[in-house]
This record gives sequence, C-alpha cells and structure tokens, in this order.
Amino acid sequence: MNGLEIVNIIKKFGRVYALDGISLEIPPGEIIALLGPSGSGKSTLLYVIAGLEIPDSGDIRWDGSSLAGVAPHLRNFGMMFQDFALFPHMDVFDNVAFGLRMAGMERDEIRPRVTEMLELVGLAGFDGRDVNTLSVGALQREKKARSLAPHPRLLMLDEPLGSLDRNLRERLILELRDILKRMQQTAIYVTHDLEEAFTLADKVVVLNAGKIEQVGQPQEIYNQPASLFVARFVGLGNLLPGRVIKMNGKTVVDTTIGQFPVQSSQDGEVTVLIRPDSMNLDANHGSYTLEGYVVDSTFRGSTCRVVVEVGGENLTFDFLSSVEAPGKGEKIRLSFNPDEAIRLIGKPPASPDPKKHPTLS
Repeated sequence: MNGLEIVNIIKKFGRVYALDGISLEIPPGEIIALLGPSGSGKSTLLYVIAGLEIPDSGDIRWDGSSLAGVAPHLRNFGMMFQDFALFPHMDVFDNVAFGLRMAGMERDEIRPRVTEMLELVGLAGFDGRDVNTLSVGALQREKKARSLAPHPRLLMLDEPLGSLDRNLRERLILELRDILKRMQQTAIYVTHDLEEAFTLADKVVVLNAGKIEQVGQPQEIYNQPASLFVARFVGLGNLLPGRVIKMNGKTVVDTTIGQFPVQSSQDGEVTVLIRPDSMNLDANHGSYTLEGYVVDSTFRGSTCRVVVEVGGENLTFDFLSSVEAPGKGEKIRLSFNPDEAIRLIGKPPASPDPKKHPTLS
C-alpha cells in the first residue's frame, strides 16, 4: 500500500504541544480531510508533512522511505493555501507553466501539460487571458491547475476556499473532488468546515489539541462519533449522562428522560447521544415516544429546528420544513426507534494536559 506514513509526530512550540503523537497512513489516491477547530494542529501537521516545520520527534515517510532531511522542494509535494497568489504580470498559461519551467521540464512538454490541466479544471481556451480579469471562480480553477500541473505525488490544501461565499464554495468543492479522483491524486485538505470535509474526503481525521480524536469515512464520523468532542463538533448536541444496565435479561440505557433498549457490550456509565434528525412528529411512527414542551422553533430553510424540554432536559431536533412545525409552548409527542436514534459514546476522554496545552481553553 505505502503512500504517506505519519509516524508518532510530536511538534512543540515552546512548552505547547501543537502535535502530540500523531500517526496516520494515507494510501495512494485517497483524499483525507483534516478537520478540527482553530488551534487543533491541522495546519501544523500539514507544514510538518511538507517539510516547512521540523518535528521534535517522529517520522514522515513516503512509500516506506523516510523524508527526514529532505528539503521541501525535493519532496514533490504540492501546496495550495487560502492566500495562494498568482503572478499578476503573467497570463493564465504562464502561471500554470511556471512550476513546470522551474522543475526543468522541456518546452515541448510544457504546452500539452498546461493545456491538459486547463481543460481538466474547466479553463480550456483561457491560455492568453490576463489573470487580473478572471472571476473569483475562475481564479480558484487557475490555482488548482497550477498546483496540479507538476503532477505532485501528494497535494496539500490549507483551507483554499475559506474566503469564498457559500454557493461558490459548494460548487468548487464538488469540482475539486471530481478532478482529484480523475487524476487519482493523493490529497490532504485542511478545513474547519464540516460540510467541506464530508463532501470532499474519502476519510476524515478529526483533530483536537494536537491529537487524533477519530479517523473514519464521513458517514462513520457523523453516525458513530467516537468521543464527546467529535459529537459536539459535528453538531450532535443532545448528550445525556446514562448508565447501561441489565433489565429482564435485556440491555437498556437508563437516562434522565427514560430507559431505552440498546445493543451494546458496554456497561456502567456512558454518554448517551440522541440524534437530532431521529424524531418524528407523528406519534405513531416509532416504537418509543417522548413527551415535552416546545421551548423554541426556528426556520432554517430546508429544515426547522425545534428545542423541546423533555424531563427537564432541553433537546434539539431537526424536522423537514414541509412538516408543520409546532409552536412555542405547545405540548408535543415525538416518536422514534431507539436503534436509529440512540448512540452510546462511552466515558468522556481525559481533558488535554494543561502542562502540554497551556494556551487551550
């Protein structure tokens, strides 16, 4: 398999651990998203992989060979930043060709390569255009073409779409995935945006305080969060204390809002996640019901978000806007199936060591 191997990387800035024992394998052709809040170590890990930062310990390997001591420009890794600049005095063709010329590619090889890249990103016929006249979307496509033209064995992207409006960002992220897959390009994409990560990546790596919280396919991250941090970060906020017990030969979880059957090998104290998209306003639609009073109701376009007080707990649920939402103060009965609605996360992970992460709040 090989590809990129990240082996127990530790990187400190003073006494702060920016990366605290990161290990990860990325096979050829896979797209990975590094997802996490500011200060989680996403960009630092990217710079260590690129050779722009030297780790305090650990190793970066490609196809089994260590890259320790290999200069950034000799790694054949491409990078694209949010503020990735084009040369304003060069036209579209020359901007894409720049890296190829710097790499010593023969002139008769450059033109077909640039033409291929411009066609790939949807800029065929733009060769002689002044880059200063390009639209925002065309500029992003030009930057992609320039980053991909040298055929890097790894492409790293550090929030390249962060400054764009939502509609354009959604369109470009789909284009980017299509291009990367067609080229079978190994790529790492840094973002704090959940939708970007889920749309683009084959696998998502969730980082927190310099450590990996979870690695998995987007559906796995969302449907089976491995920790409280991951659950909260992906927007699953209905978290309750619970205890797994045996009752009449069955396994149930006892919570502040009731007891529900679960399929689990865990026992004792757990954190119970009640999925916000798991409830039905039709009381006859599921095998279990909850009764409560509507605290708040907010229209959100395709969905309506309703906060319901159940057993002293405020729980948030999302319903399709096509369904008439209940009003504030209204008593409602929600139905659900426990195997779809309830997830057990387990005991909360240890808090970050304040001696390692003194700047984290």
